[in-house]
Amino acid sequence: MIMTLSCWRKAAFICGCFTFLLFTAAPAFAQHGGKAEPQRIEFKRGATSTSVSGSVRNDEQYEFVLGAKKGQRLTIKVTSTPVKSSVFQILGEDQDTLGLEHDANFNVSIVLSKDGDYLIYVSRPTSAKGKSNFTLAITIK
Repeated sequence: MIMTLSCWRKAAFICGCFTFLLFTAAPAFAQHGGKAEPQRIEFKRGATSTSVSGSVRNDEQYEFVLGAKKGQRLTIKVTSTPVKSSVFQILGEDQDTLGLEHDANFNVSIVLSKDGDYLIYVSRPTSAKGKSNFTLAITIK
């Protein structure tokens, strides 16, 4: 049986669609296969403050990591839409709560006791379904 030009075009189109789906779906499958690395917060050269934004849905959690030195003052403020729909928690390298007794914070200003990486988790303060858009304003001096 000889394939006509029309059949070749259909076959090429189907193969192209399959290839497109394979390469675009693979990263999405990988995201759900394991825990992603936290996003590193970096400051522009000479800057002492920066901001990062994102969104969390339902019980998702956004993770950041920030390198800092002992004796520096770290100030973090979260703003969100809807208002107060995002909170954060910050932990030291050994899962140290840094003296913050609450699971959820809207702002904090502390002097750091160690050099190292600090993890910042942003989430919604409720288990109800919904979405929150947030911005973290971060200053280190």
